Amino acid sequence: MKPTTLSVNRETTVTVHNGWTMLVLVLAFLVVDIGLFVWSLAAGIPATGHPYVLPFVLSLLAIPVWIILLTGFFTLQPNEARVLVLFGAYKGTVRESGFHWGNPFYTNGPGTSSAAATSAETHGGTPTAIAAQAAAAAARHPKRNKISLRARTLNGQKLKVNDKGGNPIEIAAVVIWRVQDTAMAMFDVDDYEKYVETQSESALRHIASLYGYDHGEEDEITLRSNVEEVSAALRKELHERLAKAGVVVEEARLTHLAYAPEIAQAMLRRQQAEAVIAARQKIVHGAVSMVEMALKELSEKNVLILDDDRKAAMVSNLMVVLCGEAEVHPVVNAGTLYG
Repeated sequence: MKPTTLSVNRETTVTVHNGWTMLVLVLAFLVVDIGLFVWSLAAGIPATGHPYVLPFVLSLLAIPVWIILLTGFFTLQPNEARVLVLFGAYKGTVRESGFHWGNPFYTNGPGTSSAAATSAETHGGTPTAIAAQAAAAAARHPKRNKISLRARTLNGQKLKVNDKGGNPIEIAAVVIWRVQDTAMAMFDVDDYEKYVETQSESALRHIASLYGYDHGEEDEITLRSNVEEVSAALRKELHERLAKAGVVVEEARLTHLAYAPEIAQAMLRRQQAEAVIAARQKIVHGAVSMVEMALKELSEKNVLILDDDRKAAMVSNLMVVLCGEAEVHPVVNAGTLYG
């Protein structure tokens, strides 16, 4: 049996009737209906003793039609869209802000509430949990299939993962995203907001496992030292993962990075030791340069001629003075140099 292939939807931008024009027509329809109703009574009763049947029935039937026409009005704010679904078929997306009127039979309810309830029932959820999930889905997806096109911020929670070297670390990221294709967001995933949250966490875990925290080979990218490169890699992976939901990622950046508490103290001691070693290397390098310069200046200017033993003693003394952590108190020789 061949596996079922899910169809990929693409957004189609459409326009609907101007709401103000349709409001005038609907009010005119109401005035005509009231006039027909009044005429059927005023003209029919004096002439026949009862209202004219056909105009009277038509005026009564026109009332529910007028009420149905009223449900076709809707408004859109800037950076807001409405997905038009007629009897299960996608008819397009309205992106223009303002006051509009569309087919009253376009689906108005959130399609994810029933999906959330069905998912909870499938996994054995209690009635309270089912109602809570349905209410949360309805809150995320307001009625009339409206979708916000504004940029949104997902401030991810701290995740405990292992870096490339297997060290447990804590990491978190902020993702700025927006819906680009409303049809894909509405029909290709069950809940696009939950999809963004799940995929963001999964992508962050994957990226963290590709790099070391702060130690690697020469020119190797690390999480702490190359935040820009890691953030760019995270954004690229999120863009690929969320493309099927019609979502585009504007920015993704690490907001928290630290060793896990159980190894934080050990790693801090290691970092301190490395800092001390690096400082010592720089001090020794500078001290050797200064000693070399001193001996060279004394020799070139014939200030003092020293044999090898005296040079060794002078070098030893200078190195102690320059590399020692405590303040040095030299002993002044009051006699001759060789006495």
